[in-house]
This record gives sequence, structure tokens and C-alpha cells, in this order.
Amino acid sequence: MNIRLHRYQLPLEHAFTISRETTTVQDTFVVELEQDGYSGFGESTTNQYYGHTLDSMSQAAERCRGILAAFEFGDPAQLSEQLRRELGKDSFTLSAIDEAVYDLDGKLRGQPTYRTLGLDWQPTLAKSSYTIGIDTVPRMLEKLRERPGWPIYKIKLGTRHDVEIVRQLREATDAILRVDANCGWTPEETIANSGKLKDLGVEFIEQPLPVEAPDADHERVFRDSVLPIIADESCQVESDVAACQERFHGVNVKLCKCGGLTPGVRMLRHAREMGMKTMIGCMVESSVGISAAAQLLPLLDYVDLDGAVLLAEDIADGARVEKGVIELASTPGNGVTLRKKST
Repeated sequence: MNIRLHRYQLPLEHAFTISRETTTVQDTFVVELEQDGYSGFGESTTNQYYGHTLDSMSQAAERCRGILAAFEFGDPAQLSEQLRRELGKDSFTLSAIDEAVYDLDGKLRGQPTYRTLGLDWQPTLAKSSYTIGIDTVPRMLEKLRERPGWPIYKIKLGTRHDVEIVRQLREATDAILRVDANCGWTPEETIANSGKLKDLGVEFIEQPLPVEAPDADHERVFRDSVLPIIADESCQVESDVAACQERFHGVNVKLCKCGGLTPGVRMLRHAREMGMKTMIGCMVESSVGISAAAQLLPLLDYVDLDGAVLLAEDIADGARVEKGVIELASTPGNGVTLRKKST
């Protein structure tokens, strides 16, 4: 297997603000694996919060050349474990390579990745939300109206007037609303807000407390919130799933945080076995990463795969997300093809 590394800048349609940062252009790292005339693609974006840059991921991927060149295709999960031993805790680089391995493996075999993972695609699956970043209320309303017809909107919160934001957005739509505080609330705020938000038709609250909040605070919120609490930053790797029980009602798995499809599918199955709701989320990323994550839909209760929809211009073709409905590409693997040359 030959490996090629690509760097892209992804301009966003709108500035995207969460409780800790604002993004207008997202740098992203794409791995291409080539064998027998086929190419598989995987992606991880840079992330200041988790400390991953284009340079750090490129340097890490270079260390994997020998492992990739020597691998004879069999079980992609076996290769993932070899790469993890080389990369250690660098889940972002591992995820990009792991996604590319499954994409290439599926193209070589002529079958979609979800089938390689032992999953059956069902016609009635959870629909994706469309995310509205923090802004002035008029701008948030404008963003919502620019994307009519989505069945679910996820609202980023973490301001001093969060409930009022949701109240005004609720007046503009009868769609399902979900909220994500990105670690921006206290236990008292979460519990108080949960009742008000439930009255406004909010379905759940994602990651209200910081990861480092005391266990007692997480347990109190889990016990006293009238809305379900979904873990995001608190559920990064496989060992976090068990730790989330009795602290969260569900987990949001992101491939770049856990290391790709190989651990991702195990995390979702484990969460289901423990009685928790399952969700796949994304970064602001291209259709390369979205197409990989979409393979896991058969395991999901909730979906947030609008990352490529938030872009002014995509770099790839693959899975499509149209008003929440996710349609896989007709080609094998993850179904990814690049449409734009990298820098």
C-alpha cells in the first residue's frame, strides 16, 4: 500500500462559533492509500482543543509508511491495532488512516464499508441534525431560515442568555431541537435550564459540564436533569464508554477522537449493551470524514453529520446529507472520491 498525504483549507459558509472558539476556515488532513489502481481516503481536521496540527499529523503518518507497505489486506481491524501501537494516543492521525483503510478495502472487495463492519443498512434510519453556531439571535435565526426543512437543528450554546436563544429559535421552527453547551455550563445552570428547555421541545443536552468537573457534579446532573444528557468531550476513547454509565444517558462518538471506524463500532456496540443511547458526531469537515462516519448509521439513535454541509465548498464526493437524510455513495468502501487537488 502506498500512502499520500494531503492538506486542505476548508472555507466555511458562515463563521462557526462554539463556547470556546470561532472558526472561519478549517484546516484538514487527508490520507490517501493506493493499491492496485484503487485509492482509499480518510480525514481528520486540525484541532486546537485536542492539540493536533497538520504538521503533527503528517509527521505521525510518515512513521506508519513501513507498516502500511508491508500489510497484506485481510482484516482492517488488525491493521488498526498495529497502527495504534505505533501512534500511541494520536487518535486523529490513526482515524484518518483507519478510514482510508476501510475505504480502500471496500473498493478492492467491491462492497460497502458497513458490510465489512458486519452491519446491515436499513431504509429507516436516524436523520442528521443541522448545527447552528453561537451568534447574535438575529443571525442564528437567519442561519436557520437559510436551511429550511431540516427535521432537527442542533443549537450551540454557552452564553448568558441560552434559554432565550432557544425560545426565539423555537418560534421560527417546529423541528426537533437539540442543544450543545460544549462544557460551558455549571451543574446548577444545567439542571435549571433543562426544565425550561424541555418546555421548549428540546430533545437532549449535549456535554453541559467540563470534562474535568467532579464526578459528583456529573452524577447530580444525570440524576436531576429532566432532559437526557449526552457525552461528547467526556467520551473520547473506548474506556470512556463504561465511565459514562450513570453519568450520561448516551454517548456521542467522533471518529477522530477515538481512532476511526475500528474502535468506533466497538464503542457504539458497548454503549448499546450498557443501555445508553448512541450518537455519531463530526467536526466541521469534508465529505471524506462524513462518508466514513455514515457507515455506522445502523448502530445509531442520534446523528450529527452536517460537517460538510457547513462548508462553502467541499473537496470530495461521497455520502450526501440532504435536509437530514443521509444517502451513501453508490460506489464501494466509504464511497469517497476527491474532487480538488491539495495544497
